Formats: sequence, C-alpha cells, structure tokens
Amino acid sequence: MSFRLAAYAVCIEGGRVLLARHVPSRGESNWTLPGGRVEHAEDPFDAVIREVAEETGCDAVVERLLGVDSRVIPPAERPSPGLPEHQNVGVFYQVRITGGRLRPEPNGETAESVWTPLPRVADLRRSSLVDIGLALAHTLPATGHVAAVPTGGLIQH
Repeated sequence: MSFRLAAYAVCIEGGRVLLARHVPSRGESNWTLPGGRVEHAEDPFDAVIREVAEETGCDAVVERLLGVDSRVIPPAERPSPGLPEHQNVGVFYQVRITGGRLRPEPNGETAESVWTPLPRVADLRRSSLVDIGLALAHTLPATGHVAAVPTGGLIQH
C-alpha cells in the first residue's frame, strides 16, 4: 500500500471558492483545492501555506483546522494499472488570502487558479477533495471528521 499525507486549503470568500486546475502529465485536467503533499518533517499547517503560494501565487493565513479525511483507494480505481492500494490522509484548513496575485504554478501541474462561484462547483470536472473540503467547511462536524463523501466518478488528486 502506498501512503500520502497532504494539506489542503479551503478558501471561501463572497460566495466563491478558490480552485486550482490540476493538469497531470497524463490524463485529463480537473479542478481541485490548492494543496498537496506534506514534505518530510514539515508541519501540515506550514505545508498548506507553502502549497497555496506555490500553486496560486497568493499569500495565505490559516484561520482554523476544518478536519481530516482518510480514504483508501483500491487498485482498480488508481489512474494506472498495476498500482497498489493507496491511502490518502488529507488535512483540511480554512484559509484566507492576504496578498499576491493569481498565476499558474511555475514548472508545476497547476495551470490556473480561479475564484469559482459556489453554485458552479457542481458542474465542474473536479477532484473529490473539493467536495470533502466544502463539506467540512459547511458542516463543521464536532469531531473534525467528515463522513464518507461519495466520489461518484470524481477524480482523486
């Protein structure tokens, strides 16, 4: 089994959410939350701020921890045949943008970042991380753990 610890930013302002268009080296692009892998010995709190800066060009501050999502992706749902079962643990933070300017990620997989009206999110080809982050932001479960969000064919990132 492979494993990944990641930190994700949920930034909602004025009825819009900040989304990043992820363009993998293979496959189709999809919309996701700014965020990604927590580096060795890095605190997830610091990782989410770094990831927002790298992927969007913006400075951010963490306002609060929203929760943690842990899911196991079976081999049949992985993007390439022969990949092992994979566990992704995502730490979701509510963040606020404090400066900078939206831009593509230099030499990265984020082609653009945009403020998206919340009602339009449902129509996008998106990672299940978007739905998980929005569920955590809107339900604020006392435990900090959101119940399984059906992926319904949504892409994992």
